[in-house]
Amino acid sequence: MPRYPVIAIVGRPNVGKSTLFNRLLGKNVAITHDRSGVTRDRIYGEGTFGGRRVALVDTGGLEMEFAGDDPISDGIMAQAREAVWEAAAILMVVDGREGVMPLDERVAATLRKSGKPVLVAVNKVDGPELDQHLTAEFHALGFPLAPVSAAHGHGVADLKERLESELLAHVVEEDENEPEVERGLRIAFLGKPNAGKSSIVNAILGEARCIVSPEAGTTRDAVDVTLERKGKRYTFVDTAGVRKRARIDDSLERFSVTRALTTAKRADVAVLVIDAEQGVNVQDKKLLSFIEGEKTPFMVVINKVDLFEREERKKLKKAVEEELRMVGHAPVLFTSTVTGEGLSKILSTAEKITAECDIRIPTGELNRAMREALARYQAPVIKRRRAKFYYLTQVETNPPTFVFFVNNPELVKDSYKKYLEKTLRKLFGIGTAPIRIHYRASRDSEQKWE
Repeated sequence: MPRYPVIAIVGRPNVGKSTLFNRLLGKNVAITHDRSGVTRDRIYGEGTFGGRRVALVDTGGLEMEFAGDDPISDGIMAQAREAVWEAAAILMVVDGREGVMPLDERVAATLRKSGKPVLVAVNKVDGPELDQHLTAEFHALGFPLAPVSAAHGHGVADLKERLESELLAHVVEEDENEPEVERGLRIAFLGKPNAGKSSIVNAILGEARCIVSPEAGTTRDAVDVTLERKGKRYTFVDTAGVRKRARIDDSLERFSVTRALTTAKRADVAVLVIDAEQGVNVQDKKLLSFIEGEKTPFMVVINKVDLFEREERKKLKKAVEEELRMVGHAPVLFTSTVTGEGLSKILSTAEKITAECDIRIPTGELNRAMREALARYQAPVIKRRRAKFYYLTQVETNPPTFVFFVNNPELVKDSYKKYLEKTLRKLFGIGTAPIRIHYRASRDSEQKWE
């Protein structure tokens, strides 16, 4: 949960909630699209209104006519109700061009029962000359009104001030002396649709925080969920499922996939979730190649192992090991959200990977250890020439990055590069973190190992 007062943004579908959410925060946090029902899970963002830090939560459109036949619609409703329950105040969004709709009246009636302060943002009012004309009939909802245009920014500055002065006037500030929880890790869950990413996040949290459905593609946006445990903070990011590019013929899904890949690239740790029944296929390997290429710290989670008997599991593990040889350093966990197996290892494994990413090895220690390794197995002769290694240093952490200075980088072949990487990992305990190794030309033959 955010440390700041929460304002929940609610309303019926396609009135511009996500656009207003982004506008208030001043950045694109939620996906916006001209199709209704894009936002499904709760999406959090923090900003400053009137000099006060607040947290906004964007919710899915309230479609109260839905019965219990549609699990996704029911899930959206549950997420919106949860957001209203945890919020200090409510920002209801309506469409000024369409006027008061029956569903607006029903949403307003529900919000009155919550007992929370409510402000109605009449959206799509594109200029001050339209304020009175487009807002008049919304007075019938019984809440204060604020005309805005989320798309063009009209009235947004005034709305920010009113959110702080009217909605949060009754909220008591938190004790500034309360100990801060450390930032912790940002962990992104990536994988194909229906691999179980949302189920894993919910299982770790112990609550239905992300919508789960047998229908592939339920999660469309990158959804941040925060967990505080033992004084540490973890932010889980549940991303949209990534399908083969040839199968993505929907502009919204294409945007969701791009957001998923970008989120994984920027995470402290990425978790690639693979459906055990489907095994490691071509699409999974492409995702692995993407994460490895970006040098993002990651682990692989083989989910739904409860569907396998003991002997079948042995075959599964053997097959997975064979398929994942290309990323031999990545930890592999076998999990089940049904039995809870393996879930407790995800956080500890993430901590281990990030600790290795911060390893800093003194230059002298590096060169003494590697001098022995190079003497034990010299670089092969290429066209009567052999690579000569003059110097080794570590230039960065997160991930650990090393530079070899050699007479000619072209003389260092891939097989010898793999040997040097394995040696570095073994000598300095870098078993799970990604590492970068660069080879640079140096003509300084007087440069010696320290």
